[in-house]
Amino acid sequence: MPFSSLTVSFLPLRSSVFYIVFPPAALCSSQSISVPSPQPIFCPFLLQTVYSALGLRDACRSLPQSIQLFQDIAQEFSDDLYHIASLIGKVVDFEGSLAENRFTVLPNIDPEIDEKKRRLMGLPSFLTEVARKELENLDSRIPSCSVIYIPLIGFLLCIPRLPFMVEASDFEIEGLDFMFLSEEKLHYRSARTKELDALLGDLHCDIRDQETLLMYQLQCQVLARAAVLTRVLDLASRLDVLLALASAARDYGYSRPRYSPQLLGVRILNGRHPLMELCARTFVPNSAECGGDKGRIKVITGPNSSGKSIYLKQVAKAVNNATKQSLVLIDEFGKGTNTVDGLALLAAVLRHWLALGPMCPHIFVATNFLSLVQLQLLPQGPLVQYLTMETCEDGDDLVFFYQVCEGIANASHASYTAAQAGLPGNLIARGKEVSDLIRSGKPIKPVKELLKEKQMENCQTLVDKFLKLDLEDPSLDLDIFMSQEVLPAATGIL
Repeated sequence: MPFSSLTVSFLPLRSSVFYIVFPPAALCSSQSISVPSPQPIFCPFLLQTVYSALGLRDACRSLPQSIQLFQDIAQEFSDDLYHIASLIGKVVDFEGSLAENRFTVLPNIDPEIDEKKRRLMGLPSFLTEVARKELENLDSRIPSCSVIYIPLIGFLLCIPRLPFMVEASDFEIEGLDFMFLSEEKLHYRSARTKELDALLGDLHCDIRDQETLLMYQLQCQVLARAAVLTRVLDLASRLDVLLALASAARDYGYSRPRYSPQLLGVRILNGRHPLMELCARTFVPNSAECGGDKGRIKVITGPNSSGKSIYLKQVAKAVNNATKQSLVLIDEFGKGTNTVDGLALLAAVLRHWLALGPMCPHIFVATNFLSLVQLQLLPQGPLVQYLTMETCEDGDDLVFFYQVCEGIANASHASYTAAQAGLPGNLIARGKEVSDLIRSGKPIKPVKELLKEKQMENCQTLVDKFLKLDLEDPSLDLDIFMSQEVLPAATGIL
C-alpha cells in the first residue's frame, strides 16, 4: 500500500499514537525503592498511554488485517492494559500527587492512612486548644504561645522572645526543654508535646512511608504485566514511523521504492535528496539507472559543489561485502592521501570489481581524479559508464545545472570553488599559476614580489647587526663575526 494512502485512511490513528509516551525504562527502574519519598512515576501520562493503546487497538481491529502491523496491534494489545489502567485509576490520587510532588493514594484505599490523614487535617484546631491550656501553666510574663507540628521533629511549644531574654541562659524555663531559636521565637518540648509525640507520632512521615509502600506494591503489580507495555511502545513506534512517512509522501510527493527480483539493477526516475530538496533554493531531480546495457560502474566527475555527493546519497546507502546484488557508493575515494597514491587505490578497487564480470556489484563513484579517465586507468567495456554534472562557463562565473548527463568533466574548476569560499584573489591566481606549471612540467619558482620582500628583510637584519657592533670592544673578533653572521645572511640576499 502506498504511503500516501496510509495518510488518507489512517489519519485518525495519529491522535492515539501521539499520547503513547511512557518509557518502559522509567517503569523498570522503579522495581526497587531506595529513597523514603520517591517521585510519583504513575503520572497521568502512563494512564493516558494505556487508554490510548486501547483506543489504538480498537481502531486497528477495524482496519485490514492483511497488514501485519494492524494485525499485531489488534492481537497483542491484550486486556492486561485494562487491568493496568484499573489499578492505577483506582489507587493513585493524581491531584494530590501533583500538589505534594509525591505519590499519594485516593481515600478508602487504606483505612489506617485515611485515619492518619484525618488527624493531620484536624491538627490546627486541636493544637490551638492544646496551646491555650499550655499558656495557663506558663510564666505570666509570657503573653502568648502556640503548639506546632514539624515533620521529622514532632510537636513543639513555641513562645515569642521577650526583651529580657538576651543570653542563652535566659531561654531556660522550668519544666520546658529548650530546642532552638528561630525568627525571634523560642521552641521547647513540654510534657504535653512529648505526650503528643508518643500518642500521635510523626503523622506526616508515617503517611509518606505507608503511601510509598503502597506505591511499591502497585509498581510490582504493573511490572508483572510490563511486557505488554513494552510491546505497545514497539508497535506504536513502528506505526508512528509509517504515519510520518505517509505524511511526508503526501506533502512532498514521495513514492515508496519497489524491490523486484526480476530487475537486476537500479532504476530511479527523478530521484531527490529529501533534506537537500528542503534546504536548497534550487534543487534538480536526477534519474539513475544501473545494470543491463547501462553498465554497472558509474564514474561521476564534475567540479566541487556541482552535486556529485548529493547524487550519490539520493541513490542509496552504501553496503559492505558487495555482491552482484549490492549497491556501492564511493565518494571522493583516496582524496585524503597523496594524489598519485589515492588515484592508484581508486583504480585498483574499481578494476578488482570489474574483473568479476557479471558478478560485479552496482557501483556509483564520485571523484575529482580526472586522471582516472585521462590516463585510461580503467578498461573499456560495457560495464563502465562515465557521467558528469552539467555546468556552463559564463565569463569568470561557473553555472551549475545540477543535472547528471553522460560525459567527462574537463576540469575541476577548483579556483571558482575557492573564490566562492571567499579566498583572496591573489591566492587563487597563484594557485592557477602553480597548477599550469605542474601540468606543463615546468619548475615552480617563488613569486618575485615575495622574494624581493624577503631580500629586503635579510638586508635590514644584516644592517642591524653591523650597527650593534662595538668596535672598541677588545673581545670583538671580526673574522668570527664575518664568518658566522655576515656570510650566512649575505647568501640569502644574493
